[in-house]
Amino acid sequence: MNELKFEELLEAGCHFGHLKRKWNPKMAPYIFKEHNGIHVIDLQKTIVKADEAAAALKQMAHSGKKVLFVATKKQAKEVVAEMAKSVDMPFVTERWPGGMLTNFQTIRKAVKKMNNLDQLMHDKDFNNISKRERLQVQRERAKLDKNLGSIADLNRLPSALFVIDINKEHIAVAEARRLNIPTFALVDTNTNPELIDFPIPANDDASKSIAAILKHMCEAIQEGLNERALDKDAQAAEEAEAPVAEEGAAPVEKRTRPRRQRTEPRSEAPKAEEAQAEEAPKAE
Repeated sequence: MNELKFEELLEAGCHFGHLKRKWNPKMAPYIFKEHNGIHVIDLQKTIVKADEAAAALKQMAHSGKKVLFVATKKQAKEVVAEMAKSVDMPFVTERWPGGMLTNFQTIRKAVKKMNNLDQLMHDKDFNNISKRERLQVQRERAKLDKNLGSIADLNRLPSALFVIDINKEHIAVAEARRLNIPTFALVDTNTNPELIDFPIPANDDASKSIAAILKHMCEAIQEGLNERALDKDAQAAEEAEAPVAEEGAAPVEKRTRPRRQRTEPRSEAPKAEEAQAEEAPKAE
């Protein structure tokens, strides 16, 4: 994982904030200064926060957890979709379906319906129905794929959310907070960083700024995935090297210490004689 460089962030315009009159006072710790009525973000703190977020994402990827990327604003759609695909993570770049997290079972039903439509379209009898019905099925399939196609493989709730512009995606952030799902996000000077578990102060309106931060996050995720694959390979190699009994061979018996056998039967005569002596009356 490459380190974030100050010059790289500066060139991408990560330091540009919003107008002073639009700022959120809770972003004050991350603001360097004001210039011509515009707040300038402290990139040194951006690097620190980005490294913290990258370390957490790397650990999640190493554990096999999924991170859902959310960005529906125009300048972030393509960048987020491309980056998320590169590390095989789910993403939402169209309208956020309300209740996607809090009502996840309903979303799964919609995904199942999309899969059923796929099976119907590939059926040999599909061409036998009327043209109008075929068009209706195809349009419904295209609509479902547009909104849910990128999360078709998400069989359970994601372990974390990575959000671009938490003001625009406030519903997604609220659902994640309600379910105690960790959140990562780019926070601009007009947002409240206290709503996010891992805030990264940076410009969330420029595609170059978004790409610079996301590149660093995805490199951390890819590194975690690579380490997970290496651990699996090492475990498989250890299992392969373990001794295995040959087919048809008799099972190996556990060696136990032989039990010592008596050479002569134990006599009960002394005990019988003692009992008779006690019963007999004493001679005077």
